[in-house]
This record gives sequence, C-alpha cells and structure tokens, in this order.
Amino acid sequence: MLKVPDHQVAGHQALNGMLGPLIDNSGNFYKPLQSGERGTKEVEFYTSFSSNAKIPDNIRKFFPIYYGTKLIEASDGSGLFPHLVLQDIVSCYLNPTLMDIKIGSRTWYLQASEDYIQKCLKKDRESSSLPLGFRISGFQIYQTEVSGYWKPDRKSIQKLTADEVKLVLRNFVSSNSAENSDTEPDCSFAPNVYGGGSGILALLLELKKWFEEQTFFHFYSCSVLMVYEKESLLEGKSPCPAVKLVDFAHVVDGEGVIDHNFLGGLCSLIKFISDIVLA
Repeated sequence: MLKVPDHQVAGHQALNGMLGPLIDNSGNFYKPLQSGERGTKEVEFYTSFSSNAKIPDNIRKFFPIYYGTKLIEASDGSGLFPHLVLQDIVSCYLNPTLMDIKIGSRTWYLQASEDYIQKCLKKDRESSSLPLGFRISGFQIYQTEVSGYWKPDRKSIQKLTADEVKLVLRNFVSSNSAENSDTEPDCSFAPNVYGGGSGILALLLELKKWFEEQTFFHFYSCSVLMVYEKESLLEGKSPCPAVKLVDFAHVVDGEGVIDHNFLGGLCSLIKFISDIVLA
C-alpha cells in the first residue's frame, strides 16, 4: 500500500492532487522521475555511483540505497509513471526530528538553461546560500505527543539570515525549542546529537574528508539531510543521529576537479555546528 510520506520537509509533495513521492511499508521511497534532463541525470548518477568500485564503503552510507526504477501509479492520478525506488531514510524512526540543508553557494551548473540559472540565482541571492554557502530548505522538530511537530512554512525558512540560520541549528538540538518562543535555546541535546564519535559533526567531517579528494562528481542543488530520534534520547538511549545526501538531478561530471562549491558549503555548515558543540 503506497502512501504520502509523513516526514517530508522539502521538495515536491504528493498533496492536493500533485505529483510527488510515495512510500510503502517496506522501507522504500518512490520518487517520481523528473521530466527531461533532470530525470536522466538522477538515474545516471545513481547508476554510476552504485557501480563505481572506487567509492569507499564508508561513504556509501551517506547515500540512499538505490533499487532501480519502477512504473507505479502516480500520486496525481495520471496513471503509471516511472519512479526512482530508493531507501526510505526515515522509515526506522518513530518521530524523526530532521532538517534539509541545500549545500553550495551556487545551486546551478554551467550547462543548465539560462532560465534555470536565473531562477537559481534569485533563490541563492534571497537566501543564505551566497553568504554562508548553504541554506535551510525545511525542517521539523518533534516536541511532544500532544504538540507534535514544529514545522515552519518552507518559504519563510529559505529566506533566513545568517543569525536566524544559527538560531535554527541551535533549536534543532534544544529541549525548549518552540515556534514563536523568545526563550534562548538550551542546546541540551547538542552533545548527543551533534557531538560524540557517532554524532552529526563527526559524520559531516567524515564526509568532508571524501569531498577534499573526490573528483568524480560535482553536486549542484544537492541537500544534506540530518535526522535523529528525540524520544530515544529522553529514554537514555542513542538518538541515532544520521546524515544523508539527497537530490541528485543536477549532478555533473567532476572531470577530475574537486567540487569546491559543495566542499565550501559543507565546511561552512561544519563550522556552525562545531561552534554549537563547543559553546
């Protein structure tokens, strides 16, 4: 039985008769194949990445498992439509707190159409992408069973200033985070979620080490997804922090050159999170 994902914070959503991703009860995520070059590029990336023996095993964990493509009934009722079949990253979480962060000060690539470049330039200039090298595309913070999730409007999130981005990253790991609250975030979860040997900061540093060397791909308009389980933390268990890269419709051949655009944005995000851990 396919259904609309409960925990999607960015991208096209399968709501109100629109075409969007679906999930099943077996841990699979079905992403509609985008039209034209975008869909082709994403399939080419997953195929190339999956078959590339030079990708280190420890790096593969940062990417959703790719199971191929499949024709399924589209969410918009238009009939059979090709979908990427991927690992549902949050299927193992009960009430995931998660954030989608688009990496890179430039989200467009040179080979793109002029219309697409201008569209991206506008978003980059109106967000924190240019000054910080990344922008928050969406997030949800689980609060309690009664109050549910704090999940702000995505359009307002994308225009956050540098100071507001820092505040959101602090709220992400705070026990007192709440919408429209003047309370200073306590960052009480930071040592267990961001810090530690298996925390988000350590994972981002591991990813950074690969990007300092890899020249296979250049990742434009790609996102880092950060997720953890708050309830597990409150029960004295591991919050299972994880980092995944998602959205590869604009990946291009690296041509033997380091992806400085993505690496720069990743380093900037690492600095923000490191400052929170060390505070």
